[in-house]
Amino acid sequence: ALLCRGMQASKNKNTDKAEPFYRLSVPKQKTSSEIINEARNVLRTLRTRRPFTPTEDQRKLFGSGSTRAPQNRPPSVFSLHASSFDLAESRPVSGVRLSPLDHKPVLVTFAKDEDSSISLPKPPADAAEVRKVSSARARLFRRNSQGNFLSAKMVSSDQNEEKLDSEEPAMMSNLCRSNDNCLAEQRSYTPFNDENRQIICNEHISRSEREDFLKGTAGKFLFQLRGESDQIKKAGRSSSWPRSTGWKRRATGLEDETRMNESEEEEIFWHIKILPILHELEKVEDNIENLCLACTKLYQALNEGNMLGKRFKRRSVLLKTLYKLVDIDSDPLCLKLAKIILAMKVDGKNLLSVCKLAFKICRNEKNDYIIQNDRLLDCLLEVLRAEDLQKSNEALLYCMGAIKFMSGNAVLLNEMVNKGAVEMLLQLMKQINNIKENDTYFSNLGHLLVQLTATLRNLADLPPARHQLLCNGAVSELCVALEQRMNAKDVCTYIVRIFSKLSSYNDFCAALADCSRCYILFLALLNKHQKQQDLVIRIIFILGNLTARNNQAREQFFKEKGSVNTLISLFQTYRELDLNAQKWYHERGGEGKKRPKHPSEAEDVLIKLIRVLANLSIHPSVGAALAAAHRVVELLVTVLEYKSVDDSEELVISAATAINNLSYYKVKSSAVQDKKLHIAEILLKLLMSNNMDGVVEAVRVFGNLSQYHEICDFIIQKKIYKFMIALLDAKNQDVCFSACGVLLNLTVDKNKRALLMEEGGIGKLVDCLRDFGPADWQLAGLICKTLWNYSENITSAASYFGEDTDTLLVLLTSLLDEELALDYSLDRDLRDNNKLYWEREFKPVAEKLLDRIQSHHSLLPTVTIAPF
Repeated sequence: ALLCRGMQASKNKNTDKAEPFYRLSVPKQKTSSEIINEARNVLRTLRTRRPFTPTEDQRKLFGSGSTRAPQNRPPSVFSLHASSFDLAESRPVSGVRLSPLDHKPVLVTFAKDEDSSISLPKPPADAAEVRKVSSARARLFRRNSQGNFLSAKMVSSDQNEEKLDSEEPAMMSNLCRSNDNCLAEQRSYTPFNDENRQIICNEHISRSEREDFLKGTAGKFLFQLRGESDQIKKAGRSSSWPRSTGWKRRATGLEDETRMNESEEEEIFWHIKILPILHELEKVEDNIENLCLACTKLYQALNEGNMLGKRFKRRSVLLKTLYKLVDIDSDPLCLKLAKIILAMKVDGKNLLSVCKLAFKICRNEKNDYIIQNDRLLDCLLEVLRAEDLQKSNEALLYCMGAIKFMSGNAVLLNEMVNKGAVEMLLQLMKQINNIKENDTYFSNLGHLLVQLTATLRNLADLPPARHQLLCNGAVSELCVALEQRMNAKDVCTYIVRIFSKLSSYNDFCAALADCSRCYILFLALLNKHQKQQDLVIRIIFILGNLTARNNQAREQFFKEKGSVNTLISLFQTYRELDLNAQKWYHERGGEGKKRPKHPSEAEDVLIKLIRVLANLSIHPSVGAALAAAHRVVELLVTVLEYKSVDDSEELVISAATAINNLSYYKVKSSAVQDKKLHIAEILLKLLMSNNMDGVVEAVRVFGNLSQYHEICDFIIQKKIYKFMIALLDAKNQDVCFSACGVLLNLTVDKNKRALLMEEGGIGKLVDCLRDFGPADWQLAGLICKTLWNYSENITSAASYFGEDTDTLLVLLTSLLDEELALDYSLDRDLRDNNKLYWEREFKPVAEKLLDRIQSHHSLLPTVTIAPF
C-alpha cells in the first residue's frame, strides 16, 4: 500500500516541509477489501497447474495403484462359459414348476406330417369361418395390445401331455430387420375385416409352408385352444378359459378370455416370428456374422411382440439357446447376447454372469465402436436403476465397471450425460452412503464405489455433467463418502481427483468452500496419507483453489485445529525427499547424465504447498500470523537457498512470492524481519538471474524489505539501486511499479537521495510518468511520491530536475486537468474507478509536487497541453 507517514494531504501551498513517503508503513485501521485493493501487487495469489493423471495402460476393474489386496477384491480377468449361467433361474414367474428334463431340450419344430398322431379338423372354407379363425391373428399384430402377456397352461391332446415352460417379458428398442437369409423382407397383406381392422400376415415361409404350418403344430394348438376338441373333453380336464364358439373376443371383456386371447397371440407370434430365428442360432457352425444378424432380428422380434422381460412364457427355451452361444468366443456376438439377456430381466447368478459378459466386452477398447452402435449402455443403466444394491452388489460391481470403461470413450461419455447417468450415479452413491460401517455389505460396496467414483471423475470433464453434479448435491455426497471411506485409499483418491477437477471452476469452488466439513476431511486425509504423493498433491491443489478465491475459506481453514502444523509437516517431509533425490543425483556424477525432470514429484508438492501459504497470507490476520511463524519462513528460505531458478523456476518463484506476501506485514516478532538480511542476500542471486519473472518477484520483496534501514544500506552496498533504475526502462508497468517502490523507500534517507541523479534516474522516472500515467494512477502517484521525497530540500528546480524540469511541469499540469486526464469514453464503472484512483492516489501528491517545483522555478515555459 502506498501510504504517507505523518503527512496530511493538505492543499496548503505554504506547507513545504513534510515527512517523506514510504511505499509501506504502519497503516491506519482499514477493512480487508481496502487493504487488498491498495496492496496492488504487494500481495498476490499464486496459480499452478492441476496435477496430471496419466491414463491407465489397460482397462481394469481396479487400477494399478489400488491398495486392495488381490485376494480381497473381485477379479478383473475371469473365464465365462455357458455353464456360468444357471438354467434353473429361467423358470417362469407364474405357472407350474417342472422337474428338470434328462435330455437336451429340443426346440419345437413345425409339424408337416399328414399322419400326425392327432387328426385335425380341416380349415373352414366358408369366408365367415375364415374370418373367425383370423380374429386371433388380427389381435396378434395389433400395435395397441394391452399389458404383458399372461402365462397360461397349455393342454395336449394325448394322455402323456407335458406342461410347457412359462417364461418371463421386458423392454428395449427396435432394431432394424435386415437378413434375407432367414426372413424375407416382403410382407403380404391379406384384407380380413375384424372390427374394421386389417390383418397383416408376415410371410416368414412360403404360402404352401404356411398352410402346412396351420395344419400342423400351430394348427393343433389353435384349434385346441378353442376348447371344442373331443380329446380335451375326454381328458377330463377343465380348461381355465371359457368355451368360445369363435375367435372374436366377447363384448363382456372378461379377464380370463383376455388372458386366453393374449396367450393365443403369444403362441402364434412365438411359432411364426421367434422360433425360426432360434433355429438359425442353433446352427453353431454358421459364421459369426450370420449369428449376429440373427441376434439382431431376435431382439427386434422380441421387442415387437412385447416379449422382453420376465413374464414371457417360453423365456427359458430362449435363454437356454442364448446361453449356449456364450461359448463362442466372439465379442460382437457376445455383445448381442448380453443385450438380449439383460433385456430379459435375468437375476441372481445369471445377472452376475451377463454383467461379467458386458464387462469383458467393454474391457477391450477396440470394442468401443460396436458398443456405441448397439446401445448396450441403456441396458446397463437400467440395471443400475432397477437392481437391489445389497442383493445384487457383485453384479452391480461388474455393471458399473463396464460403464466406467465406456466413460473412457468421448462419444459414450457424452451419451451418458444425455441419458441422465450423473443423477443416477449420485443416487446410487447416496444408497451406498446409507450403508453403515458395521453392515456386512459395507466392505463389498467399497469395490462398487471405486468404479462409481472413477466414472464420475471422467464425467467431471464435461460442462453439462459439472452443472448436473452441482445441481444434484454432489459436494455433500462426495464428502460423506470421503468421511466413511477414509481408510480406502483408492476411493479417497478418485473423490479427491473429482474435487481437483471441479474446484478449478468458480461455482463449484464456492459450493465446496461452503461445505464446512471439507477442511477437516482434507486435513485428516493429509495426516493419514502423508507420503501418498498422488493423494497429497491433489488435496493441496484443492486447498490452493479454495484459498485463492475466498477470504472466508482462508480464515476457516487456518482456524481448523492443526492446519498450519499439518502444512509444516508436509513441507518438511517433501523437502527432505527432494533434498535426498538431489543429493543422490549429484553423488552419482549427475553432471554427465540426463538431468532429472523438473518439477519432480516432491517439487510439485512443494510448489502447491507454497501456493496455499501464499494464498492464506492474503487474509490480514492470517497473513500476520504466518509472518510470525518462524518455521514457515525458515522452510521458504531454505527453498531459495538450495534451489536454482534455472532448474526449478516455478518452485523458486513461488517461494519468493510467499516471502513477499509475508514481508508485507509489519508485526511484532516477525520472522521475516528477523531474517531480512539473510533473505536479501539469497534474493540477490535471483535478482541477477536471466529469468525476468524471478527478477520481478525479487524486486517486489526488496520493495517491502527496503522499509528497513539495514536493507537500504545493503542495496547501496551491493549497488542494487542501479539495477532498480535500469528496470525503469522496462516497458512494463508492473516492473516499473516494483522498481519505483524500492527507489521510493531509498529516498526516505536524505543521504541516499542523490543516487537518483545517477544512471539518469530522474529522466527515467519522468518517462515512466509520461508513458504510464493516464493508464495507471497508482504508478503515477508512486513516481510523484518518489520525486517528492527526493526534492525535500530543493533550492532550485533546475539543480534537482535538470533538463527534465520543463517536461515534468507540463506533465503534472496536464495530468491534474481532470478533463484532459480522465478518459470519459470508458463505461461508467471503469470511469468511476479510474477517477477514484486519480483523486486518491495521484492528485494530492501531484498538486504538492507541482506547487513545489513552480515555487522554485523562476522562468515558466510556454507550454501547449495536449490531450492524453
